[in-house]
Amino acid sequence: MDSLGLNGRELLDWFLGAPLRILIIIVLALVLRQIATRAITRAMNRVANADFVPGKNRSLNRQKERAQTAGTVLRSVSNAVIALVAISTILSELGMDLGPLIASAGVLGVAVGLGSQNLIRDFIAGLFMLLEDQYGVGDEVEILDVRGVVESV
Repeated sequence: MDSLGLNGRELLDWFLGAPLRILIIIVLALVLRQIATRAITRAMNRVANADFVPGKNRSLNRQKERAQTAGTVLRSVSNAVIALVAISTILSELGMDLGPLIASAGVLGVAVGLGSQNLIRDFIAGLFMLLEDQYGVGDEVEILDVRGVVESV
């Protein structure tokens, strides 16, 4: 260590700085991801088994499929948000100024949004398809000349 010009105290001071904070951020992000995943799974299991439509016309299988689909979407969104916050916090700990990065991401977002209006329109249509329960897992569908069973949404 002395050949590098670092003694034990300097090495400990360095490790207790940014590397330790980055390690804590990563651990907190992983724990938060586990908590969010478990909470979403529990909530969707409750929704899947809830008695929203009492009586004979109740479709428990359809309700479970919708809850499973909603749970998958919610878990993906929560994972993306947690990862984005963790990465931006780590970059901040490394001394990177996030202001220009966020501003350029905003300008890039506008450019991509203008260039991919059809993709965004299809994404929003897909969200409404999920919300309105137009198609579900296990449904037999015919779209144009293609006929089949919905395997996943």
